[in-house]
Amino acid sequence: MAVSFAHLPVLADSVLAAFSGLPGQPAGADDGAVHGAAEAGEALLLDCTLGGGGHSALLLAAHPALRLIGLDRDPAARAAAAERLAPFGDRAVIQAANFADFTPPAPLVGVLADLGVSSPQLDEPGRGFSFRAPGPLDMRMDPDAGETAAELIDRLDESALADLIHAYGEERLSRRIARRLVAERPWAGNGRTTADLAYAVAGCFPPKARHGRIHPATRTFQALRIAVNDELGALDRLLVRAPDWLVLGGLLAVISFHSLEDRRVKTAFLSDPRLERLTRKPLVASEEEEQANPRSRSAKLRVARRVA
Repeated sequence: MAVSFAHLPVLADSVLAAFSGLPGQPAGADDGAVHGAAEAGEALLLDCTLGGGGHSALLLAAHPALRLIGLDRDPAARAAAAERLAPFGDRAVIQAANFADFTPPAPLVGVLADLGVSSPQLDEPGRGFSFRAPGPLDMRMDPDAGETAAELIDRLDESALADLIHAYGEERLSRRIARRLVAERPWAGNGRTTADLAYAVAGCFPPKARHGRIHPATRTFQALRIAVNDELGALDRLLVRAPDWLVLGGLLAVISFHSLEDRRVKTAFLSDPRLERLTRKPLVASEEEEQANPRSRSAKLRVARRVA
């Protein structure tokens, strides 16, 4: 399991630069508040989306005085992260948790969230996140809890399913797709796969639109995954709660992968009086990183600082 989670953390250099004011680096005029708070107690950072531990390992290596709590709902991710973070000993604590329901045990000098689904999850057909290879219609971050994508499709009425696909996938053919999926029920309990779902969705598009750069089922799969895992609800709760977790001068950094997430982060950073945004425009991958790690092409990093 741990091997399957070996992957490159996106925007690694940008994340390291964003958290350069944390313990382990000389305090500049702008980051003294972080250091002052850290020196008064434990310098603790929360990685809300641990994954394979890539970002956490980089931050722990860069800041020898830092301690870290890493959260993830996925047992495969936690197993991989435990192996990757083992050299840091008790400086890293891994917990099985959804960041939307978590409360840290002490004030934090930083919070990092790398949103969405990871490359290893997409690459594992058994998780049901992708249609690259046939797999079960699951899509749950925590494979042992909650409703699967197939169960969700079977439960919702046609109008609600269409609204979901439109809202979370920004899919203009959501009504047509929902009608097709409802007509082809049931999707759960009969061995139907991600390939079957992708085929049904693609059939709702004109022939010329079925062979473009982006597969016609991509937006529907995104919508179902977001709904199954309540991803936007979890993000909204994090953006409301995280500033109160931070010490004065503490940093909140969020990596998003589609406009629904990025708009929420941008709005929160602009409107929350507890935060001062440090990135007027999101930080994105360089051409070199995009070539080395294609997943980074859609990644956007925004950073804000806790103010009085």
